[in-house]
Amino acid sequence: MDISTALMLLQSTAGQAAEAAKGVSGVELITIAKCFAAAFAIGLGVFAPGLSEGFATAKAVEGIARNPGATGLITRTMIIGQAITESNSIYALVIALLILFVI
Repeated sequence: MDISTALMLLQSTAGQAAEAAKGVSGVELITIAKCFAAAFAIGLGVFAPGLSEGFATAKAVEGIARNPGATGLITRTMIIGQAITESNSIYALVIALLILFVI
């Protein structure tokens, strides 16, 4: 069973789900669990980095507004910090892909 079949099974109504569940094998249940695990991993993995990058950008704009002469230094420091923060999201993506295709 592929991912699209698992998603169609999840989107069916209660009656259709009961009818479809009669023929659900263990492999199909594992595929559904993989879809949920990957969605949870990527959702949780990008939530905090997204918030922190937005916060860093807001503070950098405030710093530039207070001291326009330090624009280059502030921008460079912000970009380096955001690149480090974004690595967490990339790790979450790698974990989600491993869950879907390797495990």
